[in-house]
Amino acid sequence: MSQDTTPSDPERSIEPESQLTGKISRQGALTVVFLSLFAVQPVAAQSNAVCSADNLPSMIEGFFQLTTALGIVGLVVVWQADSLIEMFSITPEQKKALKRHKRSALKSAVILVALGPLYTVAGSMMNLPLAQCVDLAPW
Repeated sequence: MSQDTTPSDPERSIEPESQLTGKISRQGALTVVFLSLFAVQPVAAQSNAVCSADNLPSMIEGFFQLTTALGIVGLVVVWQADSLIEMFSITPEQKKALKRHKRSALKSAVILVALGPLYTVAGSMMNLPLAQCVDLAPW
């Protein structure tokens, strides 16, 4: 003998679940409104922690200059290695693949060099706090 586990009235079993979902979404909305009204204001009133630190802005600038310099050195190494390998490659497909690799390395280096000044200019225009005290131009 098998017992039927389905409820006799399917609408009745769905009703409490929909009420529970409504309560959860209302509670979530109230939590978001409460946090945005009361918890965000003190955080917005605080000063920028990066700019107020003693050596942190200069460390960030130095790190960015170091990584940019290493990226440019990496581009030169990849470019020279690809050029050397290209002289000894036999098939035209190999030469095309090496030229594509050189082009992608050049694109990566251009993005790396342009990213810092772009953030510095765009960040100061948008009043981003980090852009006010950190200059990410690598030169």
